[in-house]
Amino acid sequence: MAVASVKDIFEHHIPAKFQAKPDVVQKIGSIYQFNISGPGGGSWSVDCTQPGGKIAAGTSGDAKCTVAATDADFLAIVNGKLNPQMAFMSGKLKVQGDMGLAMKLQQIL
Repeated sequence: MAVASVKDIFEHHIPAKFQAKPDVVQKIGSIYQFNISGPGGGSWSVDCTQPGGKIAAGTSGDAKCTVAATDADFLAIVNGKLNPQMAFMSGKLKVQGDMGLAMKLQQIL
């Protein structure tokens, strides 16, 4: 099922993944910061240090990996219409910090 908005990704899509695979949160054990630009964007932190994972609007100073993209590109990645590696290589997806954590993102997106 396609995700319709960036907000939906953080409020429903990722929490559903956390519930389906609680061990993924433990394996990652770190904090991500997502900065999504564009009219449907925003900032969210995804905390995989908390039991069950915690997602909050806004920024986290403790993030070990920061991901930035436009709202359209981020939705395309989550919906499987844009390959994350190609998006990264072409500059549509920007990652700062721990690249090992970036590779684990596929497990929660």
